[in-house]
Amino acid sequence: MTNSSGTKAQAFDVRLVIALLTGVYGIVLTVMGVGFTSGEDIAKSADININLWSGIGLLVFTALFVLWAKLRPIAVPAEEVERLEQEKKDH
Repeated sequence: MTNSSGTKAQAFDVRLVIALLTGVYGIVLTVMGVGFTSGEDIAKSADININLWSGIGLLVFTALFVLWAKLRPIAVPAEEVERLEQEKKDH
């Protein structure tokens, strides 16, 4: 009973949405930093490959968010689950 409800709640966890968005952007920045950043671009940024380091930082941030969501999933109280199921039956 609570298992299917918990799965539905976890599917809409905003932490996973944020992780998806930052992960995609992190991948794009990392690829741009590795393959498409010229020496001239790096010279403009104080000899730091900003795209690469920003991409890696976003990927680490994404990994931490996913880990957080997996280790501390959303817990729907049993009373709330029972109340919602009762409302479904009443309608």
